[in-house]
Amino acid sequence: MSTIKADTVQNTSGGAVTLTNQYASKSWAAFEQSGTHSFRDSFNMSSLSDLGTGQTRFVFTSSMSDANYATTGCSGEQSGGGNRVMGIKGNSVAPATTGFDIANFALSTQAASDDTRLSISVLGDLA
Repeated sequence: MSTIKADTVQNTSGGAVTLTNQYASKSWAAFEQSGTHSFRDSFNMSSLSDLGTGQTRFVFTSSMSDANYATTGCSGEQSGGGNRVMGIKGNSVAPATTGFDIANFALSTQAASDDTRLSISVLGDLA
């Protein structure tokens, strides 16, 4: 049986942080879409921007090594309840080494939805 050690964080000369555990999230955000799009907390995310109802663009602080990273996320809550689904936004801007877009929808209405308490995590290799 193998075990995975906790993340190891090392400060480098430029003040950047390098994660040495390949299984750790290399970037993540807890954020709001309702009202002004904003971070509640984040790691390796320099900005997020509102692309329209239910749509957010994220920009990494430190780029990923390629655009084949994985994302996982959780759509939050909104007044009125209902189930939500969130994923990489399918448009002409594919995920890039510098960032990606997400889209969030209410399943009950099949319409784009700005929600609160969303989160996203990125797995892959930093450049």
